[in-house]
Amino acid sequence: MDIFASRARSREGVLQVQLAQLEYLLPRLVGQWSHLERLGGGIGTRGPGESQLETDRRLVNQKILYTKKQIEKVRNQRRMYRYTRMQSGVPTIALVGYTNAGKSALLSNITKKETVVRNQLFSTLDPLSRRFQLPNRQLAILTDTVGFIQKLPTSLVAAFRATLEELNDAAVILHVADVNNKLAESHISMVNGLLDELGLKNKPTIVALNKLDLVTDRQEDLRSLLKTNQQNQNTVMVSAKTGEGVNHLLELLQDKIHST
Repeated sequence: MDIFASRARSREGVLQVQLAQLEYLLPRLVGQWSHLERLGGGIGTRGPGESQLETDRRLVNQKILYTKKQIEKVRNQRRMYRYTRMQSGVPTIALVGYTNAGKSALLSNITKKETVVRNQLFSTLDPLSRRFQLPNRQLAILTDTVGFIQKLPTSLVAAFRATLEELNDAAVILHVADVNNKLAESHISMVNGLLDELGLKNKPTIVALNKLDLVTDRQEDLRSLLKTNQQNQNTVMVSAKTGEGVNHLLELLQDKIHST
């Protein structure tokens, strides 16, 4: 929660993190006032601990309700933006992947526009969209989304619903994985499982095995990972840092958009 709170920048991101924090706090309030519950009076009376707990619950519930209303306004605004983009006929590609897989770096490489790229968890919490040209000069929009983690809490998934809804209207999902990470296969499976939970299992998807420039002594593992993923969906090896494989990726994206 602390990491998410420190990364949020836009009003949308702050609201989503605030909701997750409040929903995390609510069931844990009782423990904060247990030391006061022993101070109650006789039979049938309410101690100061119980009174304070009820007050805190009411305040937190009010804050949750208010935050949800504000997020609903954000959702409506984003829905209007997506509708405008769809009306323009410009296809959208949504970036997903395990946190720190290099999504922001790949977005910068493809769109040729600088974005915040850091070697840290959850450097991107707010959706970031950039226009770029496919090889056939067709315009497209690439949208970065929040990175996933193992066993992502349900409250966080719900809180970031406004952000993750970007995936629903995307023509193609671009799943980025850190091929240099020894847990890459597990991370890919976890992200696929979460996409399934979000009802996106059948959405056209391309897997980009990123950070190829860092792989030096694990070529056999790389070939195994590539073979495993090619059984189910289009896969390409890329390096967002050097640009290796990016042209091939753009061609795959173009073919996938035209086939949808």
